[in-house]
Amino acid sequence: MNKSILGAPAKCFFTLVSLCIAGIIVGSFCDFRINELLENKTDTGKFYATWMFCVSYCFYPAAGTCLYKGLKAKGKHFDSLAKSLLMLSIALAAYLSEMSMGSDLRQALSYKTGESSFWLYAASLVFWILFYSWIPFVLNKMLDEKNADRLIAAGAAIIIAGILAQGANEVLKQLGSRPRYKYLITLDDPISEYRNWWQIVPGYAKKNDYFKSWPSGHTTAAMMIFFLPALSDLLKRKSVRRNMFCFAFACLYLIVCGYNRIHMTNHFLSDVCFAALITYMLHCFVWTVFEKAAQRNKLVSEIAE
Repeated sequence: MNKSILGAPAKCFFTLVSLCIAGIIVGSFCDFRINELLENKTDTGKFYATWMFCVSYCFYPAAGTCLYKGLKAKGKHFDSLAKSLLMLSIALAAYLSEMSMGSDLRQALSYKTGESSFWLYAASLVFWILFYSWIPFVLNKMLDEKNADRLIAAGAAIIIAGILAQGANEVLKQLGSRPRYKYLITLDDPISEYRNWWQIVPGYAKKNDYFKSWPSGHTTAAMMIFFLPALSDLLKRKSVRRNMFCFAFACLYLIVCGYNRIHMTNHFLSDVCFAALITYMLHCFVWTVFEKAAQRNKLVSEIAE
């Protein structure tokens, strides 16, 4: 049987990693020039950059559904735990959405701090919960409960990998403190303060967004899309072709995200490629660890029977 990583053939893993490394190498020499060529702020680009997190955060309730389905298959004594984890996964997605997109949603609802009703503010919180609640209803019917251990492992891996990736991204931003292109072009001599990704000057970032270029946080969040072929592989009806389609779709989504971060002047090519490489490797590592644990547990159960 051909080895797969995150639900896609191993060749997909090596191809994506190779392309990320190639992007880092090219960016190391041409970052500034590439941004000069692609700089083009648009309303469409701003809209995408704001709301793209909705796609990424959908994977948390999807992970909660995997945990719910897997624990339910283990027996009725896991029902309470299964329901609690499912609700927590929806709450996590809602919380992250509120942190990253809440102000934009409230602005769309015409909410004004100190002037508008509290209930208008609360409406945005309710919106996020309802927005992510449809996922369990749809996915629960499609997941294959025959391998409960694999479902549990998948759910845990997605949530843990997602949180670890976001944490790692924040640490690296503080460590690198690389100036964003949108900050550099406000200077009389932009190239004078330009720094490559390896020219680390810790401490500048702190809460100053202008020094949080490396690596790209939006790209880190966007990499959650590569759990799509893995989830496809957990469905009742297996399909290698569908898994490959999901991987291809994830790659297209990543390209759009990367281009958006560059043309909106927020990041350089190497910022995007580093975020993609680090996050993808981390996701694959966590997923593989949990999947192997599930396989060992299944083998032990079969021997015991």
